[in-house]
Amino acid sequence: MEPNEINDIAPSALTHIIGQKSVVAQVAVALEAAFADGKKFDSALLIGPPGVGKSALARVIADEMAAQLHEVLGQSIASPADLNTLLLSAKDQDIIHIDEAHELDKTYQTALYLAVDQRRISLQGGRSGRGPQSLPLADFTLLLSTTDEYCLLQPLRDRMKLLLRFDFYTAEELTEILRHRSRALNWKVDEKVLPQIAARSRGTPRLALRLLQSCRRVCRSEGEIAITLAHLDRACGLEQIDPLGLGPTEQQYLGILCEGDTRLNVIASRLGLPARTVSQVAEPFLIRAGLVTKDDQGRRQLTGEGRAHLSKNRANGV
Repeated sequence: MEPNEINDIAPSALTHIIGQKSVVAQVAVALEAAFADGKKFDSALLIGPPGVGKSALARVIADEMAAQLHEVLGQSIASPADLNTLLLSAKDQDIIHIDEAHELDKTYQTALYLAVDQRRISLQGGRSGRGPQSLPLADFTLLLSTTDEYCLLQPLRDRMKLLLRFDFYTAEELTEILRHRSRALNWKVDEKVLPQIAARSRGTPRLALRLLQSCRRVCRSEGEIAITLAHLDRACGLEQIDPLGLGPTEQQYLGILCEGDTRLNVIASRLGLPARTVSQVAEPFLIRAGLVTKDDQGRRQLTGEGRAHLSKNRANGV
């Protein structure tokens, strides 16, 4: 069946990965060393914001090593049995990837770093009355992906031999990712569309690919086969995305600040959202993009760039 969804295609080799040059260079050296010594890939901590390719890289590492990948979410490990089953399922040189590792309970983080250190796990005795049993573990690779490094215990972080820090992508890198993905899917796309999608994607491939899929959806709904700027405009209109990639909540946020410096709880009340949602979901990109800043009292302020962007949106009827 011919691939038709944006996630039907994914990088399968290190040379396919665009951007993240420092991370790719570190992984290339680690792969070469593993091949030269005939050993497993070194355990690694993958750190970075959501949607920048941490899980994709874990799969590429497994493909490059021709190793079996055991992949779970941190929150899915809810009991000692879950963790033990995962660890015991791995064979020598297999790769265990725990995504969203910061969601692991501290108890299981402790058990995990002890297991990595000792290459053994202890099982409590059952109804038979026997004492704890110690079982050997295979010599596997452990990959931990996280957006919140501080939530991981330091002893666990310290046992990772590689620290792979992901950053946001440039517009040029996102454009190249979109070009490669659309060609792999045999989608016809006007070249002018790709940089426009990249500009709305906040430096994040996941958002760029999602918007490309939205453009494709609009294109096909109109019975056409080539994605054009008109399809992008309609897709953005349907999702209420402005030229910088801001959604309706961020646009309303800027509108509130246009009235003057405002505290977080007031903004949250006017948006009808919990303050934590505003500070952790809406604000980070606005601050990173230089549209919003905070004063010494924690009040949010609209910057010159933010005021100019808001004026431009209003002039364009956004």
